[in-house]
Amino acid sequence: MTTQAITHPRSQAAFRSLRTLVTAYAGLSVATLGVAYLLRGHTALVTSTVWIRGGIVALASLLMLSFVVRSARGHRGAFRRLRITSALMLVAIAVIASLPGFLPVWMRVEQALCGVLLLGVVAIANGRHLRGVFAAG
Repeated sequence: MTTQAITHPRSQAAFRSLRTLVTAYAGLSVATLGVAYLLRGHTALVTSTVWIRGGIVALASLLMLSFVVRSARGHRGAFRRLRITSALMLVAIAVIASLPGFLPVWMRVEQALCGVLLLGVVAIANGRHLRGVFAAG
């Protein structure tokens, strides 16, 4: 990987898109914890699963944001972690959000929105261009 590959306009556009998507994912995830706090008195809407799942997703989103920032600086390991984490979280969201009764409806909708954002992250991070930028060599 060269500095030229990282600073290429196509690479920079990809990193901007990743940063935007992951920032939206992190914002939505943190906002979800805020909503859970505001609704904490409604036990049908805010279960222990909401707190646990919400906390995990928020933490993962913030870690993912750090991976994007470090990847944009040329850190191969951060790029690898971004690819792995985004794919795993996308699969986990798809499975957990589809389980009947596991999450309240409002959080299933939130998780679906997170999944859409992560689908974009997975597509860009696993695209030919960025994989080529970070290819061993």
